[in-house]
Amino acid sequence: MSAVRYPVVELRQYTLRPGQRDVLISLFDREFVESQEAAGMAVVGQFRDLDDPDRFVWIRGFESMPSRAEALAAFYGGPVWKQHAAAANATMIDSDNVLLLRPATARAGFPAPAAPRPPAGYQATAAPSRLLVTLYYRDRPFDQAFTGFFEQEARPLLAAAGATPLAWFQTEYAENTFPALPVRTGEHVFAWLARFPGPDHLSAHLRAPVPSPALDGMITGQPQRLRLAPTSRSLLR
Repeated sequence: MSAVRYPVVELRQYTLRPGQRDVLISLFDREFVESQEAAGMAVVGQFRDLDDPDRFVWIRGFESMPSRAEALAAFYGGPVWKQHAAAANATMIDSDNVLLLRPATARAGFPAPAAPRPPAGYQATAAPSRLLVTLYYRDRPFDQAFTGFFEQEARPLLAAAGATPLAWFQTEYAENTFPALPVRTGEHVFAWLARFPGPDHLSAHLRAPVPSPALDGMITGQPQRLRLAPTSRSLLR
């Protein structure tokens, strides 16, 4: 295991057919967690998008781009996916909204899980916690200057306001090593994630966002925010 947990990360946003999100989540949490991890990847978290009832968001991590290719080939060529692919695909309209990311610095990756994942088959209650993913975009790569600004100026302000970033990432520009699964290209993204104990804490943060005038001149347009609720078996929760 390298010093950074999951040096390569996928942030996957699926658009589903109306009313099919819970169908996919049930199938995913039952069949696609341990089977993917056995193939050599990490299922970091899976979530309901609170602003879109037909969107499923999940995150998985890999040790490297070459190991990503090997792990994905093993899973998608393996018996579990072959058995359940038709049922999973029947819930989806689009599964190509995928950002390929890497930790912005050696300290920026996901921390170790606070608690083990509830076992398969266990009727766990979904955690009350909420996750906020904030995505910054601009017309050139995010460089060390931006990362330094985020870590030294923005992150302390966010932490003081109760929105401590868990992890922060930027675009991984390496060629997609598993082209059967497309990823978004031609974009420059910086993403940070924060966990809140409950929906009220997240709502309070969004009502009074942390001001950072310097940020306006460093990104293009408005940040994109994903308000997410973890599923009952999400490791990140």
